[in-house]
Amino acid sequence: MNQHTTGRSGAVWALVINSVAGFMAALDNLVVTTALPSIRESLGGELAELEWTVNAYTLTFAVLLMLGAALGDRFGRRRLFLTGLSVFTGASAAAALSPGINELIAFRAVQGVGAAIMMPLTLTLLTAAVPAARRGAALGIFSAVTGLAVASGPLIGGSLTEHLSWQWIFWLNVPIGLVLLPLARLRLAESYAPDSRLDVPGTLLVSGGLFGIVYGLVNANTDGWTSATVLTALLVGAALIGGFIHHGFRAKNPMLPMRLFRNRAFFGINMAGLLMFLGMFGSIFLLSQYFQGVLGYTPTEAGLRMLPWTGMPMLVAPVAGALSDRFGGRPVVVAGLALQAIGLAFFAVVIGPDTSYVSQLPGLMVGGVGMALYFAPAASLVMSSVRPAEQGIASGANNALREVGGALGVAVLATVFSSQGGYDSARSFTDGTVPAVWIGAGAVALAALVALLIPGRRNAPAPEPEAAGERVPVAA
Repeated sequence: MNQHTTGRSGAVWALVINSVAGFMAALDNLVVTTALPSIRESLGGELAELEWTVNAYTLTFAVLLMLGAALGDRFGRRRLFLTGLSVFTGASAAAALSPGINELIAFRAVQGVGAAIMMPLTLTLLTAAVPAARRGAALGIFSAVTGLAVASGPLIGGSLTEHLSWQWIFWLNVPIGLVLLPLARLRLAESYAPDSRLDVPGTLLVSGGLFGIVYGLVNANTDGWTSATVLTALLVGAALIGGFIHHGFRAKNPMLPMRLFRNRAFFGINMAGLLMFLGMFGSIFLLSQYFQGVLGYTPTEAGLRMLPWTGMPMLVAPVAGALSDRFGGRPVVVAGLALQAIGLAFFAVVIGPDTSYVSQLPGLMVGGVGMALYFAPAASLVMSSVRPAEQGIASGANNALREVGGALGVAVLATVFSSQGGYDSARSFTDGTVPAVWIGAGAVALAALVALLIPGRRNAPAPEPEAAGERVPVAA
């Protein structure tokens, strides 16, 4: 470790570098949504291609997250962080230069690969650099910054698209990445995890399985649900996911030990997170286009009008944190998911070809408060459901499942949209959006019911003892 990486300055540098990198990776989840109409106008493409501009990123990000963490443990966390950041920055430039929609989708997938290597190591490097006494505050700042990225994604995307061009949502990453690379090389300490092993079979099974399912859903309306390609993709995808689950029970060092899901708290918060992101991401994908394509707002105006929903967590999170400290995480998470479901249901009831923004505002605000109440205690519920030595893999699993939920949400809700409506007219777009948002509301309501499985504070069981002979993944 060199002199730059020690002491207080090393902790501050680690917080700045990893927070900015985390902001970039989180921002690119939703920054594309308000640019979709402009991308469609510029590069062409049907609904399926637009879905893939979002899903190519979230899917590669989701399925490679845990592999990225394992690679860092094995070959050096700083080295892999620099690798991921380089790939992400280069792919961002390539996406901006894309001559067509297929090239854009391909470079979005490469962006996701870079983010999957970089993102899990941000927390690992930050935790290693910050003394235990100040770790809670540092992780709180990091979480707030990545939360701000998700909240501001539609607004930043909309503003850049309107005032410059949609390509600038990708160019934005390039100078930031070029500044971060030398800083990370000089200011971050290298670290490894002892006895770390890569789970190549698990990675191949889950990657192939998720790709098959999402590919089948995205192409279901163009090719037909009973077409050979769609049925094959869905069946093979489901079979591979089944193989991944079996592998997680039987393998000696799986990337995701399935025994963790025997814990009610771990199962409840992770399944709730998957369903919540399914409903939320899919709805944002359609509603950001509704604001522009149907109501006629500019990209910036659309991003601003979504802020009561996406930006509310920044205001409510401190209150939500205090509530969870006082009453425990479960009631706050359940209440948050219920409010998010109510907000989406309200949207589904009021939206039409000429609905005023004022009439939509209550749904946006209720959904935003719900999102904030969910996010604040979710991380601590995940971490407290496992032993300290397993917190690294638990965090990776939680992030991966939420990204999977987002990818499935865009695929499922867009499939419902295109079966009931389309881009032909304002009426047609609304006809497709309403049933899709009802599905989104139902997914989040189901998430609230699943979250009831999380034990309350008084009867929370201790994390399951380690099975004999089973290696515990080393957390940072």
